[in-house]
Parts: sequence; structure tokens; C-alpha cells
Amino acid sequence: MRNLSDTISRLAARRTHMVEPSRHDDHVLSDLVNFGSNPGALRARSHVPENLPATAPLVVVLHGCTQTAAGYDRGAGWSALADSQGFALLFPEQQRANNANLCFNWFEPGDMNRNSGEPLSIRQMIEAMVVAHGLDRKRIFITGLSAGGAMTSVMLATYPEVFAGGAIIAGLPFGTANSIPTAFDRMRGHGGPSEGRLQQLLRAASPHTGPWPTLSVWHGSADQIVVGSNADDIVGQWRTLHGIDDEATPWTTMVDGHSRIVWKDGAGREVIEQYRIKGMGHGTPLAADGIGAPGPFMIDAGISSTQRIAQFWNIADPQAEVMLPQKRVSAPAPAGPARAEGITRTIEDALRSAGLLR
Repeated sequence: MRNLSDTISRLAARRTHMVEPSRHDDHVLSDLVNFGSNPGALRARSHVPENLPATAPLVVVLHGCTQTAAGYDRGAGWSALADSQGFALLFPEQQRANNANLCFNWFEPGDMNRNSGEPLSIRQMIEAMVVAHGLDRKRIFITGLSAGGAMTSVMLATYPEVFAGGAIIAGLPFGTANSIPTAFDRMRGHGGPSEGRLQQLLRAASPHTGPWPTLSVWHGSADQIVVGSNADDIVGQWRTLHGIDDEATPWTTMVDGHSRIVWKDGAGREVIEQYRIKGMGHGTPLAADGIGAPGPFMIDAGISSTQRIAQFWNIADPQAEVMLPQKRVSAPAPAGPARAEGITRTIEDALRSAGLLR
């Protein structure tokens, strides 16, 4: 195992070179408040485009270690795509009181189970967004980078009935670690549960029996922080839930110079895709001439993972290459006391009826 303090120091050193989002960037996102008991003590940010269509989709975006919600949005370009294609965004944000490096605690037993800790906080945020904006419960998606990718695995495992699809970028499978030392071991590809055990952990994480979320997995071939074997483990963990056996032959093609492998279910529907980004290290793949902005852990690889993921989920036009500057808008003015109180009461009633708030 790589020395723990050495790895933390390397991540901290990278953070000192990050460009902090400007106050203007931060205004793209608004704060979501009064969304539940919030046992994970997370902050909730959101972006709702003007003239959002009725029953629009929701995408939940989880940043990586050392990052903020606004910084990740600026890099990945999710709000630009949401403005263009008409869907809402939720950005759960880690707080330093929970994790000094702003990592989601995907490896902590209290934060990797259904109805507890950070997963329950994120679930409450989702419910609040759906109620407040009339979003489509059948089109809720989640994605994340690194620790955010690993927490995406947690959310897909513990609340599979909530999500139509997920996308894990440079992440790890659910249940592969349950402490900081084992987390760093798994990041380096050392040890870990067998594929069969990973499948058992996934099935035991919730009472759900299907249908299951589709899955998009992205990983750089030169990633030295979270090694690529984790991407294969994620695919192996989810494969049997979609009825894909060991003998199934995936379909392989090249997209923008990178390998894309697709597994289809018995009905011929694409249910799992895996991108291996040639020569890329640890980060989110971007196309410099598209949406987003390169920076630390936001890497110009000639392919926009944001656009490709949204197209895989069928919430973005597959024929459209969105190349728009990220729209900067001021946060909406706070609602008046009477309206805010009414919205809060509606959200709390919905949380109680869903069993997410007592």
C-alpha cells in the first residue's frame, strides 16, 4: 500500500495549484436548504435552468477530493449542458468538518449504507429537488469523479430504485473498502473482494429487485491514483444484475480516439458502457473545444465525458455537439417568508411520506 501520509500530501499539493472558482462562477449554483435531517452534514447546491420543461430530468453531480461543487461544475460543464438540453442539476458538496480533503466518505461504514449518513443526505436532497421543481422521478441520474465516483457507486447500490442511470469516473466499486487503509489499498489495486463477493454486496445493499440503473464507467489508462482495475471491478459487480453472463461478447468501438465497450441486455438495450481513455491520468475527460474548462483533475482528452454520458442517458441530443460558454446567472432572489414556508412544508411532507424524515 502506498504510504497514507504520502498519498494525502500528494493530493494536498495538487489542491494548492487548483484555481478556485470565482464568485461569479459560484453564482451559477444556488443553495438548497431545508431538505431534510441531513445526517451526513453535507451542503446542497443546485442549478435549475430558466424555463425548465415540466417533468424534466435531474442529474446529481458529485465532485472529487479537494474540489468544490462550483469548481467541478465549471470544469465539467454540466450547467452549460443543462441550460442547452433542459434538465435540473443537484450538486451535493462535502464539508471540511466531515473530511479535511473534501472527499465523500465512501469508505466509512456509517456513510455507505442505505438510510444513514451521507447517502441519506443525498437521497433527501434528491427528494427535495423533485418536489420543489416537479421533476421526473423516472429520469434521475447520478455521476461523480474519484471519491465522488465511489460515492456514486454507493448511491446506485443503496438506492437503485431512485436512479435510471449512473456514471462513475475514476471511481471504485461499492463495498470494496470499509476504512481509510483499505480504501488506499483498493485505489492502488491491492487486495479487495472477489467479483462474486462484490456482486453479493451489491445485491444486499438494498431490498430492490429491479429494474436496475444503466451504468457508464470512465477511466484513464494512465491513472496512478485510482488504478484502472477498479473500472473492471465496477463492470463485474453490475454485469450479472443486467443478465450479462461470462460468455457474453461486448461490442467494442472507438469514439474520439478512445475505446468504448458496450454490454447489452437480452432485449438488445445498452445497459453498461466502459470508456478507457488512452494515456489519461486521474480526472474527468473533457474536449477543449466543447463545454467545461481544463484544470487539475479536469483533463483535455479530446472527448467530453459530460456530453457522452448525457447522451447515453438519452437526456441530450445525440446529434448535437454543445459548444457553448457556460452561462453565468445570478442566484435567484430568496423567496418571500410565506412562499418559503410553504415550500419547506411541502418538502418535509414529501420526505416523511417517503420515509426519509421522521
